[in-house]
Amino acid sequence: METPPPPPAGIMDSLRSLADGLLASAQDRIGLFSLELQEEKFRLIQIFFWISAVIFLGMMAIMFASLTLVYLFWESARLTVLGGLTLFYAGALLTMIIAFRRNLARQPKPFASTLEEIGADRACIRTGN
Repeated sequence: METPPPPPAGIMDSLRSLADGLLASAQDRIGLFSLELQEEKFRLIQIFFWISAVIFLGMMAIMFASLTLVYLFWESARLTVLGGLTLFYAGALLTMIIAFRRNLARQPKPFASTLEEIGADRACIRTGN
C-alpha cells in the first residue's frame, strides 16, 4: 500500500517558510549580538578595575618617592629636585597617553562577529544558496 504524494506547497506555505527562515536568522543574530554585548560589558568593567588599581598604586608610589627625594635634598638642591621631578612626571604622563592611545587603536572592533555573520547572510542571499 503506497501513500499518495503530498500535495504541492502553495504560495502561503512558501511565504510561511520564508518568514520562518528570516525570523530564525534574526533570532540567531540577536543572540550573537547579545553575547557580544555581554563580553564588551565584562571587558569594560575589567578595564575600569585595572585602570583604577594602576592609578591608585602609581600615585602612591610617585607621592612617596617624591617626598623622599625632596626630604633628602631639602637643604642642598630642593628646587632642582622639584623641577626634575616635574619634568620626569610630565614625560611619563605623555608617554602613557601615547601608549594608551595606541592600545585603544589596536582593540578589536565591537560586534565584529555579528557584522561578519550579517555580511555572510547577505552574500548567501545574493548568490541564492
